[in-house]
Amino acid sequence: MSKYIDRVLEECRQKNAGEPEFLQTVEEVLTSLAPVIDAHPEYEEASLLERMIEPERVIEFRVTWLDDQGKYQVNRGYRVQYNGALGPYKGGLRFHPSVNLSIIKFLGFEQVYKDALTGLPIGGAKGGSDFDPRGKSDGEVMRFCQAYMTELYRHIGQDIDCPAGDLGCGGREIGYMYGQYRRLVGASEFGALSGKAVSTGGSIMRAEATGFGSVYYLVEVLKHEGETIEGKRLAISGFGNVAWGVIRKTAELGGKVVAMSGPDGYIYDPDGITTDEKIDYVLQMRASGRDKVQDYADKFGCEFHAGEKPWGLGSDKVDIMMPCATQNDVNMDSAKKIAASGIKYYIEVANMPTTNDALEFLKGQKHMVIAPSKAVNACGVAVSALEMAQNAERLYWTAEEVDEKMHAIMKNIYNSSVECAERYGLGYDLVAGANIAGFQKVADAMMAQGIF
Repeated sequence: MSKYIDRVLEECRQKNAGEPEFLQTVEEVLTSLAPVIDAHPEYEEASLLERMIEPERVIEFRVTWLDDQGKYQVNRGYRVQYNGALGPYKGGLRFHPSVNLSIIKFLGFEQVYKDALTGLPIGGAKGGSDFDPRGKSDGEVMRFCQAYMTELYRHIGQDIDCPAGDLGCGGREIGYMYGQYRRLVGASEFGALSGKAVSTGGSIMRAEATGFGSVYYLVEVLKHEGETIEGKRLAISGFGNVAWGVIRKTAELGGKVVAMSGPDGYIYDPDGITTDEKIDYVLQMRASGRDKVQDYADKFGCEFHAGEKPWGLGSDKVDIMMPCATQNDVNMDSAKKIAASGIKYYIEVANMPTTNDALEFLKGQKHMVIAPSKAVNACGVAVSALEMAQNAERLYWTAEEVDEKMHAIMKNIYNSSVECAERYGLGYDLVAGANIAGFQKVADAMMAQGIF
């Protein structure tokens, strides 16, 4: 690794002590960039890496709202506008008790390169709150969203920053926030938020985009290996919106998800989650708020393994593993089980689902193909950007039009990752290739715009 990267990483650790998730993602990206940095000494002269790891703007604010008992509740809100060199800031809002500045900065930093990979003119940002929508009434969620937007609205806009949804922030929350934004600015600026209902300017296929796009990327990986998804058996973690999209699209293309995990354990269904009844029940499980994957096993009479994750399943039961839940879901212990299972494909879907040591270990397994989340899950933000384009034109595209664009974007992301890895002599390294492809686009834009 170059001395420049070493120095920047050490400075970052000193400046951001106590932010482990943020430091983890910075280290993962920068350690992939040595060939690029060596080829471009002008980056060091322009302090490019120092500028890239420092957010352009960090907004932190109080959110006070009234619960159903008439008591005032206080949460902390965030928006990190990380890098706008390629266009208006774009990235989701996460509502979850685990949210803190480290989490939002990690997500924002990842978002910069993910957005760049889409090839669309959008910069990277992320936001959210430690508010937990689970167990709250619709009225409480609405009042929180209105209070959150009452501060956030002054920092966003269709040509400035367009937030979307993320964990804990779905169509309901986006709808409440857009309604408050419209009242505050006095205009129907549809492009100020994405993930809206179709009736208020949203795009068809947005709910399916991240999961569907992940499968489209997987199809390209399999094609490279001379295989197809038909008949493939998948193990996933999580049963939220992204996991549901993976399940549904996999079933449509002839594969099947046979294992799915939740906070309480995982289920193993050798017949696969392939029927409409089973796929729809995953939606019901998510909507129930119970967070129990055992409900699926109880209803359909399959195996349930309490307190475990599906990463230990062998290649006699699973062909592909796709973590779809949350960050650092796969640690070194899990990685060793995955490597020992004999499976060939490990496809990240959730944002940074693998610890750095586990990811390096898996990349070292000669029999395995590893794909990184910032490339695999980029279709969600891509369709959010397509929603902005439709809003700007005051048009609605058909599902077929959006799906065609999704296919093309994911294929381009895969191809650009492969091309960058090969150009810098890294072989078929999809992780490094994605980091380099995203980095190069942002770097070129920043260099062209001068130092600011």
